Amino acid sequence: MPSYEFICRECGENFTTIVPYSQKKEVRCPKCGSQDLKEVFGLGFVGGGDGGGAAAPSCSFG
Repeated sequence: MPSYEFICRECGENFTTIVPYSQKKEVRCPKCGSQDLKEVFGLGFVGGGDGGGAAAPSCSFG
């Protein structure tokens, strides 16, 4: 079953859920219960408050 990452437009909660594609539009925010969600595409794990996650590579010129 696929997993989907969402950000709640009401409270800002970022969460991942595992549901069939046919039920994706029924997902609610686990924090506030809102269905006003924005699906996050292709960002992967950004990190949390514990300092985890991957750092972005830096570019240096000359």
